[in-house]
Amino acid sequence: MSYILAIDPGNTKSAVAILDKEYYRSVKHDILDNHELLSQIRFGYSGPNSLLPFYCPDTIVIERITGYNMGVGQTVFDTCVWIGRFIEAARTVDYNTYHRPPTVVLLPRPEIKLHLCGSMRAKDKDIIAALVDRFAPGAKNNGKGTKSDPGWFYGFHADIWSAYAVGVTYLDWLIDKRILKNNKIEIIKFDSPKQEKQDKEETA
Repeated sequence: MSYILAIDPGNTKSAVAILDKEYYRSVKHDILDNHELLSQIRFGYSGPNSLLPFYCPDTIVIERITGYNMGVGQTVFDTCVWIGRFIEAARTVDYNTYHRPPTVVLLPRPEIKLHLCGSMRAKDKDIIAALVDRFAPGAKNNGKGTKSDPGWFYGFHADIWSAYAVGVTYLDWLIDKRILKNNKIEIIKFDSPKQEKQDKEETA
């Protein structure tokens, strides 16, 4: 079974969800301090809040910042810096944890809204409603369930919904490339050190 790591980045903390690529289920989700998330991506950090070592996602999908044709503040600039740091961490992963660097995918939020809700003007509540209608129709409490009877969205809160929406949109795109009508998706692939060495030898 393979997994993806979906990230809704923030300037100090980021929401994350690890999705099973076949069934779309979030096997683990949380809101992490950015420094901790960076460490987990880079080293497969094993600790009390560890997400990655048991799943080793082959793809990291990150919500990309868009300008919305308006001025932005320091918080947005700081978030952009962290996105860059997450990408760099993926490029330089510890090969005791990963066989090769995970692919990084950047998805703009307007495209996620358009895909899930049919409108780029959709609000967070609209995205949540669309996800619940799809994966937990008719379930109470937005499909969260209870501790004794957890639902599809058990443990979801705040921006975890957004991280999950990022992952769902990407997995849908893998099945049907036409869903992102504006084709605004960026895919970054890295070679492993072994492959880079081989490529250099072949071109020498």
